[in-house]
Amino acid sequence: MTLMPAADTTASSSRTEAPPQPNERPAAGSTKYLGWLFAVAIAAAAFNLRPVVTSLGPLLDQVRTDLGMNPTLAGLLTAVPSLCFALFGFAAPAAARRIGPIAVITAGMGAITAGVLARSFAGGTAVFLLFTALALAGVAVSNVLLPVVIKRYFPEKVGPMIGLYSMALSAGTALAALVSVPLTSTLGGDWRYGLGVWAALGALALLLWLPVLIARRERGERAGGAAAPARLPITRSRTAWALAGFFGLQATGAYVVMGWLPKIFQDSGIDKGTSGVLLAVTMVIGVPVSFVLPNLAARRGDQRLFVVVLAACGIAGYAGLALAPAGAPWVWAVLVGLSNCAFPLVLTMIGLRARTAGGVAQLSVFAQGVGYLISVPGPILIGRIYQVTGEWYWPLGFLALLLVPQMLFGLRAARARHIEDEAVHPARSAGRAEA
Repeated sequence: MTLMPAADTTASSSRTEAPPQPNERPAAGSTKYLGWLFAVAIAAAAFNLRPVVTSLGPLLDQVRTDLGMNPTLAGLLTAVPSLCFALFGFAAPAAARRIGPIAVITAGMGAITAGVLARSFAGGTAVFLLFTALALAGVAVSNVLLPVVIKRYFPEKVGPMIGLYSMALSAGTALAALVSVPLTSTLGGDWRYGLGVWAALGALALLLWLPVLIARRERGERAGGAAAPARLPITRSRTAWALAGFFGLQATGAYVVMGWLPKIFQDSGIDKGTSGVLLAVTMVIGVPVSFVLPNLAARRGDQRLFVVVLAACGIAGYAGLALAPAGAPWVWAVLVGLSNCAFPLVLTMIGLRARTAGGVAQLSVFAQGVGYLISVPGPILIGRIYQVTGEWYWPLGFLALLLVPQMLFGLRAARARHIEDEAVHPARSAGRAEA
């Protein structure tokens, strides 16, 4: 596997920049080995992006009881990821321009490790939220910059690398959901040990990123150049707004599921251990789909078919959970898991809707930052509706309803367009879209 920065282009021209100087190019052998190391490091980073959240879901009742949280506060806890991803995601490009995207991702792995470990010692809700936010800050900057790194250093393998990234992310999500309860029981039944043990995975990812960081610096590449985005008036791009809307609504569903699905099953009479397994099934289904889907989507200029199919799966899954959660729980878990595969789809579209690594950087920040802001109220509202009604029928109906605008945004974002064209020539691009 070779590793070579992609040539970037300006927003208004297809002219490529001057190729890197010879002293910036490593020997072929070292490039090959660094490429493999880089790919493994990307997978390890992706593996750590969701256990911060999904390890908490099956243990949420224990955490709530120990820390004195009411359902609304627990809903706020499930909304914290979206809020942190938006706030820290917007800051990621500035940090990348200053010290480089690889350094920022490396620091992100350190923040995940420290935050996950420290929150397990929290004595109150405020401290628990603070250290959770630290870990999520690391997740946020990595969320934004990993697609940028893939686009720049694996320009001919965007689909497969996004697939690897998404598959590793789904695997980490599923593993945390699956083993959190039995692991906690093995460690004495204390949720603090069950959550804190995930810091070990963050430390492993950090150890993999450190040599990548050192190797990149040894080659004398400009620290910030790899992530400096093209200066596009991105708010003029309809595709960018559609991607932000699609991203935000799929994130709403995903974080409600990760935070509340075990509770939904437990309230229907399913035991705690099985509810954790069902959440794991929801996440496990994304492992093979997340690897295959980006490759299929990248081969097509238009991804609308995938948008419709995933939304239909979600509507069916939420309807089943609302009407008969204990009737066919494994079916509902699979359908909801398929719906959550909108995440690797939107990541793939972000990589395809811009011509350059700089464009992907700006689009990634915009779509994820705005998208996560859109998703913040959802988990809080779900918790509030549940607290008021005492049942899951209305919250799940609300989630099913949100899939309609998600599909509409996705259909617009899935068209074969480039944000550079829309941002620079919006009228011309609009004419082509109408045609």
